[in-house]
Amino acid sequence: MPKNAKTNVLASLRAQIQAMELGAAPTNSAQTIVPLGIAEIDDILPWAGLPRTAIHEIEGEHGAALGFAVALLARFVANHRPALWCFRQLAPYAPGLRLFGLDPNRLIAVRARKTRHILWALEEALRARCLGAVLGEISTIDLTSSKRLQLATRIGGTACILLCNNTRARTTTAATRWRILPSKTNENDGGIDPNFLVEPSWQIELVRCRGTSGGHRWTVKWCHETHCLNMVAPLAHRPRTSPVKGLRNAV
Repeated sequence: MPKNAKTNVLASLRAQIQAMELGAAPTNSAQTIVPLGIAEIDDILPWAGLPRTAIHEIEGEHGAALGFAVALLARFVANHRPALWCFRQLAPYAPGLRLFGLDPNRLIAVRARKTRHILWALEEALRARCLGAVLGEISTIDLTSSKRLQLATRIGGTACILLCNNTRARTTTAATRWRILPSKTNENDGGIDPNFLVEPSWQIELVRCRGTSGGHRWTVKWCHETHCLNMVAPLAHRPRTSPVKGLRNAV
């Protein structure tokens, strides 16, 4: 076998092994990776974005976590494929969804009261091969159920976003786990409701990520006009000056 051929085979095997270790299906298609659009975050992720064939867990204060979950859902279905949202109580608010670039007409909403019903609906939707992503609101999930969802994501090539209300430590097959809190500089917590017109700012923490260490934190802001996340620049700490001194310096 020529040397170049051996090199290509070894590179392909390494890529497959790395994909298996990171919990993503081995493929060369760029369509399987969805970047968040912020270089500071994408560069930390081992895939330079979020893999479709994986589970992504989101926890934190409900309004902020929900807003971030919808933002991710919109990015995963940017190819105009429909999405499924399995919720427990409050139905998705259509005008709020549009603020995040998610067309309500392409959203399948399913209400389920019990966690096992939500997990069943998510698994069936993931296996259907016709959706861009699914979003499920759950209180808890065990390792067995997580493995079933992970297998379904690979079969259907569909991303799974889990909005988790229970923040206790747990072992799952999720490729990433995020904790979202409202930014202290923003009074609105990012909830999707009739009064949500202010662009939300969030404190994002990458709690867990396969292939890299967790504990990374950023402050970001969502833009309703561009439907993108933007990094919030930290405030500079400048020494206080009296108004008189400041006026003299200006003159």
